[in-house]
Amino acid sequence: MSQLLSCHEISKVYSHKSLFTGLSFSVNQGDRIGVIGANGVGKSTFLKILAGDIEPDDGQVSRKKGLKVAYISQDSSFDDSDTPRSVLQDFARKSGLSPDHMVTEIETIITKAGFSNPDAKVNSLSGGWRKRLSIVSSLIVEPDLLFLDEPTNHLDVQSVLWLEDLLRQSRFAWVVISHDRYFLDRTVTTTAEISPSYKNGILYHACGYTEFLNIRDEYFENLAKQEEAMSNKVRREVEWLRRGPKARTTKSRSRTDAAHELIDELGKIRKKLGKSESKIDFSATGRKSKQLIVVKEASKSFKEKKIFSELSLILSPGTVVGVLGPNGCGKSTLLKVIQKKMELDSGEVLHAPNLKIAYFDQNRDTLDTSVTLKYALSPDGGDSVVYRGSSVHVASWARRFQFDAEQLTQTVGSLSGGEQARILIARLMLIDADILILDEPTNDLDIQTLEVLEDSMADFPGAVVLVSHDRFLMSKLSDICVGFLGNGDTELYADYSQWEKEFRKNLLGKSSKKTKSPQTKADSKNTGVRKGRLSYKEKREYEAMEEIILEAEQDLALKEEEMNKPEIMSQPGEMKKLAEALGLAQEKVDTLYARWTELEAKLEEG
Repeated sequence: MSQLLSCHEISKVYSHKSLFTGLSFSVNQGDRIGVIGANGVGKSTFLKILAGDIEPDDGQVSRKKGLKVAYISQDSSFDDSDTPRSVLQDFARKSGLSPDHMVTEIETIITKAGFSNPDAKVNSLSGGWRKRLSIVSSLIVEPDLLFLDEPTNHLDVQSVLWLEDLLRQSRFAWVVISHDRYFLDRTVTTTAEISPSYKNGILYHACGYTEFLNIRDEYFENLAKQEEAMSNKVRREVEWLRRGPKARTTKSRSRTDAAHELIDELGKIRKKLGKSESKIDFSATGRKSKQLIVVKEASKSFKEKKIFSELSLILSPGTVVGVLGPNGCGKSTLLKVIQKKMELDSGEVLHAPNLKIAYFDQNRDTLDTSVTLKYALSPDGGDSVVYRGSSVHVASWARRFQFDAEQLTQTVGSLSGGEQARILIARLMLIDADILILDEPTNDLDIQTLEVLEDSMADFPGAVVLVSHDRFLMSKLSDICVGFLGNGDTELYADYSQWEKEFRKNLLGKSSKKTKSPQTKADSKNTGVRKGRLSYKEKREYEAMEEIILEAEQDLALKEEEMNKPEIMSQPGEMKKLAEALGLAQEKVDTLYARWTELEAKLEEG
C-alpha cells in the first residue's frame, strides 16, 4: 500500500500557545482515518497543515508527487450570487473538465446530491445543504486524498447517512475530524487522538473508535502504573534530599541531579494523567410522582402539513426519551407542546402539580452575547453562584466547565460555539428540575465533554427529553424514542437503530419513481370496447404493452438505484455512462406510454 502523505515531528504555536510539538503521522492509499481530541488541541490546524493550507513552524510534510488533495472546512462559505450549479461549474472548470463532460457530470452530481432547485441562491440554503454542496464540489476534482473538518456538524440524519454511505464506499483515502462517535464507528478504519497526554502528541491505531477506546484505556492504565512506581521512587529520593548529604562528593551531586530529574519526569506523567475538572451534575427536586407528564393522543399540524398525530407518551422519573428525525420535521414543536408552550389541534398534555422543567434551547436565544462570561455564569453580577444550597466562587464554577479565570472578562460573543453551549449547561445545573428538556445540547461539544454529559444525564433521577444528532448518545441513553419519519408519520421505537431502519426504508420508498401502473391505467378504461379499429398486429402489440412497460420501468428503477449508490459519485466516468443509460431508459418508458395512449385512442374511437 503506497504512502500518500507523511509528516515528521511537526510543531505549531499560535498566540504563544503551543498546540502540538514533534507530531508525526502518515496517510496511505485507502486509509479512512478519524481524528479526535479535546477542543483547542489543534485538530483543525493539524488538518490544514496536512492539506497544505498552512505551514508548520517546525518539522516536515512530504506528499506523493502529483497527489490531488481536497479540503472541506468547518464553515461552508460561498458568494451571495452563487447557486449549486454555478459552484459546481466553477469547480469543474478548475479541475480541467472538458465542456462536453462538464454538463453531464454536473447534472449527475446535482441529482445525486438531491438539490431540488440547483439554480437557487446558495445563501438561501441551510447550513446542512451548504455542507453537502461543499462535499460534492470537492469530488469533481477526483481527489486521491480528502480532508473533512467536522462535516457532520448541524447535518440532519438524512444527510449524515448519505455521507456515511459515500465515505464507506469511496475509492479515495480520507481523513476526518469528528466528535460524532456513531459516525466514526461506522466509517473509519484508523482512529487518531491528538493530546499532550501522548508521546509526540498523538496516539493512533488501525481500528474503529470503540476499539480505540480500549487501547487508550490500556495506555492510561500503564501510565498510571508507571506513575505509581515512580512516585514511590521519588518519595525515597525526596527523603534522601531532606536529610542533606554531608559530603558534597561527585557521587552525591550526581544523585541530587538525578533526583530532581526524576521529580520533573513524575510531574510530566502526572500532567498527562490529569483529567478535566468538568463535571456536569444536574439538580433534581426529588419528586416521587410516577407520572410527570402524560401526552394523550396529541395531534399537531401547520396549515396542510401534519407534524404528528395521535401521539401518546408518559414521562416518568428515570426515563430518557429520545426524539429523532430530520431537520424541519417538528422535533422542536413537540418539545414546545410537551412544555405547554404551544396549543394542540387535538389531544391533551397533563403535567404533575408544580412541575419544574429545565429547558436547553438549541438556538441559544437566552444568551446575551454582549455580557462577560462572569455575568453569564452569575447573572446577578456577584462573585459566586449557589449550587445545591452551597456558595461556589464564580472562578471555581468556571473551571468546572473548562474555562480559565482569564476568560471571565471575555464577552460571550467572543467565545466558541462549544464554550457557549457549556455556559447554558452551567446554568441548567443551577436549576432544581423534575424534567430536563434538551434541544441539541451536544452541538460543538468535544468528545470528553459529551462523555461527561452522558454520565450526568444517566444519573439524573428525573425524566429527560433529548433531541440530538449525536446518535451514539441517543443509542446509549434513550429508554424509548419518538421517531419522525419526515412525512408526518410519528411512531414510538425501542431504540435508535429500530427507528433508523424504518427511516431508511421510508427514504428508499420516497426515492423510487412513482409512475402510473399500466394495470391501473388499463383498469380505468372500458375493457369491453371493440377493437375493430386496431389491426391484428396492433391488437397483439396492445395486449403485450402492459408487460413491456412494466419491464421498462423495472429497468429504469434499477438504473436509478445504481445512480443512487454513493460510490458512483467518486467516479465521473461511470457517472457519465449511467446518466446516459438512465436518459435512454427514461426515453424508452416515455415512448412506450405515448404508444399506449395512441392505441387506446384508437380503441375509444372504435
